[in-house]
Amino acid sequence: MTISVGAKLPDANLQVMGANGPETVSLASRLAGRKVVIFGLPGAYTGTCTTAHVPSFIRTKEKLAAKGVDEVICLSVNDAFVMKAWGDSTGANAAGISMLGDVDAGFTKAIGMNFSVPAIGFFDRSKRYALYAIDGVVKVLHAEENAGQCEISGGEAMLAAI
Repeated sequence: MTISVGAKLPDANLQVMGANGPETVSLASRLAGRKVVIFGLPGAYTGTCTTAHVPSFIRTKEKLAAKGVDEVICLSVNDAFVMKAWGDSTGANAAGISMLGDVDAGFTKAIGMNFSVPAIGFFDRSKRYALYAIDGVVKVLHAEENAGQCEISGGEAMLAAI
C-alpha cells in the first residue's frame, strides 16, 4: 500500500554518518512533535537526483524553515557513507539537509514507494517523492509518475504547497 495524505508514517531505523561511523536514527524520534519535509529519490550520485532534486531543496531550505519546517530530510536507499559523501559533494550537508540512508529499504517498502530496475542495478530503490508531515502525519504528498523527472517532488513545489 502506498502512503497517502492523512496517514501516519511508520517508524524506521535509518542511518546517518556520525563522528565515529554510521549511526542508527529512529525516524519516529525525528518526526514526533515536529514539522518535517522528507524527499525520497532513487539514488545518490544519479543524474536527476544530483542535478535537480537535491539542489531544489538546497534552494528552498531557508524558505521552508521560514514556514515552520523544523527539518528537511533527504532519504535514499543507500548507506551512511554514500549519503555523507553525496551530501558533501552537493552542498546538502552545508545547507543543513539531513542525509539519511534507508539501508535495507525498510521505510521505502513500508510506505509503498519502492521500485526495481534490475537492468541498471536498481533493486528496491525509492521512487521520487516529497512529503510534508506534522507530528508524523502526512499533510502533503507529491509523488512523481516518472522517477527520471523532478517536477512536483521538487523543493519549489513543496514550498508552494505548505
